[in-house]
Amino acid sequence: MTGRQRLSPAARALLDMLALSLGGAVALGFARFAYALLLPVMRSDLNWSFTLSGSMNAVNALGYLLGALSAGWLSGRAGLRRTFQAGMLLTALALLACALTSDSAALLLWRLLAGLGGAWVFVSGGGLAALAARAYPEQSARLLGVFYGGAGIGIVLSALLVPPLLASGWRGAWAALGATSLVCLALTLRTLGRLPDRAPALPEGEGHASLRPLGFTLAAYACFGVGYIAYMTFIVAFLRSLGAEGLITPFWTLLGVCVIANPFVWGPLMTRATGARAMALLMLLLAVGAALPLVASHPAALLLSGVLFGLSFLAVVTFTTVITRRVLPEHAWSRGIAVFTSVFALGQVAGPLLTGLAADSAGGLRLGLGFSAAVLLVGAGLALGQPARSLTTSRAA
Repeated sequence: MTGRQRLSPAARALLDMLALSLGGAVALGFARFAYALLLPVMRSDLNWSFTLSGSMNAVNALGYLLGALSAGWLSGRAGLRRTFQAGMLLTALALLACALTSDSAALLLWRLLAGLGGAWVFVSGGGLAALAARAYPEQSARLLGVFYGGAGIGIVLSALLVPPLLASGWRGAWAALGATSLVCLALTLRTLGRLPDRAPALPEGEGHASLRPLGFTLAAYACFGVGYIAYMTFIVAFLRSLGAEGLITPFWTLLGVCVIANPFVWGPLMTRATGARAMALLMLLLAVGAALPLVASHPAALLLSGVLFGLSFLAVVTFTTVITRRVLPEHAWSRGIAVFTSVFALGQVAGPLLTGLAADSAGGLRLGLGFSAAVLLVGAGLALGQPARSLTTSRAA
């Protein structure tokens, strides 16, 4: 009997989620967040304004929006597994292409395509994770958190890969991220073959489930998309502006470790808290984390900001799948995840642009991060409006 055969079904499901989480490492950890590490060097080398710097992440989010809008159609025809693989491959190739040019227009195109592929990964991966976790209702929030926490793996890996390579320029860093993404794709293939490929069909005679009961959560999630990406895009540049360059690698690594740990911290809360109270608490902690560097520049305060953000921001993403499974029937889960992803992407398009414009003004990066904290606080208030009772309590995560 092999070691894998001796595993319990729950342990096997956890390992499957861990393998699937490599999609999040590529789609968000590399394609989205690692840009913050490269930004200061690229901005100096290419003479970018903060507005153009923010546009690079905004166009990535625009690609993410296009991917979210097309992922349902694509996965309905090709299946969740093939959509996941196609998204991983497209993202990896786009990251590799970023190493080949210094032209702003070309870089914007590759950032767009990386976002498109990343959304295919995240929507199809969320669908695969939700279907796989349905057999373990008491562990589902934690299992989903492991999948979404894969972005933390990408953050930690980028913290180890990128800073040493930046000494020789930013091109090698993009190439390393792209090559590592291809390795991650290869590592997911075996697990993908075991996972359910499609959601159940819409029952005959039943119309599409209404998303209206998710209204407050969707509005809060839009605020989350605006507020969190502003912080994640510019926090490294802000640390540099404080003269804390030596803190960047430990800060980014600690943030990534906290992302990986978040399902084990917040899983019970997501399972038991009614309505979107868990989301409200998480967004409040994010607002505090974003505001902390503005009021205290001591290294301990800056690291605490990273801890609060790392523990909380992808827990919010996990929660959207948890509440989708509570409120919507099973055949509508992929649609609900796609709508949340689209709202998220809209917020992320606006966030870097608005923060970049604020940072180019007299207020500088301090004003941009203050804007991030304020929007997250508004989102926390909106989440409290989510009805405490779900429509399908039997499907509670």
